[in-house]
Amino acid sequence: MLSMATQQNALTTIGFDADDTLWQNEQFFRMTERHFAELLSAHVEKEHLLERLLEAERRNLGAYGFGIKGFTLSMIETAIDVTGGTVPSELIGKILAAGREMLSHPIETLPHVHDTLEALAGRYRLVLITKGDLFDQERKLAQSGLGDFFHAVEIVSDKSRPTYQRIFARHGDGAEHAMMVGNSLKSDVVPAIEAGSWGVFIPHELTWVIEHVEAPTAAPRFREIGHLGELPALLSEISNSGRTS
Repeated sequence: MLSMATQQNALTTIGFDADDTLWQNEQFFRMTERHFAELLSAHVEKEHLLERLLEAERRNLGAYGFGIKGFTLSMIETAIDVTGGTVPSELIGKILAAGREMLSHPIETLPHVHDTLEALAGRYRLVLITKGDLFDQERKLAQSGLGDFFHAVEIVSDKSRPTYQRIFARHGDGAEHAMMVGNSLKSDVVPAIEAGSWGVFIPHELTWVIEHVEAPTAAPRFREIGHLGELPALLSEISNSGRTS
């Protein structure tokens, strides 16, 4: 029988990031960046172009948010910038076509995703917590075939401590009874731990540079696993240890 302290701190809710945690995403941005560099190769070197693109993306996050549409607008802005406003309209059309193509890529789920969600769905409230364009994220979830595993889906403009406090209060028993799982330390792990949750980091070989921060290795509720298939064992370890920190 669980002790009172263990019951009071038991995990009941698990939040999952989507892009590059459940399915591939960043690889399509990298492919499009390479295509963008080829389109502008007569005007600017690739390294300089991508630096300017990243600067534009950083500037535009507050206005456009995360996702393919904002990325496409940032590419257009960068093309205008690096050509001194002389970029041909035909090239703008090709950039727009590249953005539309990104919105049509088939969804490729990552290893262990289906089996892990299936194993956990009856034991925990599973909540999908993703940021980005509403239409695109809904499309990817529908095509993934994973929607039925989730108690709730939250598509947010950004992920912060208040975001996780609000979501885990709405769909669970509060942040202290929740865990967030994802590939971004900055968006999925650090703010979830700050909110009082567990934060589980699953590194992905491709992670956007804007999402890079130091791992909170000193935090008692921080964990890192190699792939999603290791999550059930980690949950058992946490449950058996009776950790309340």
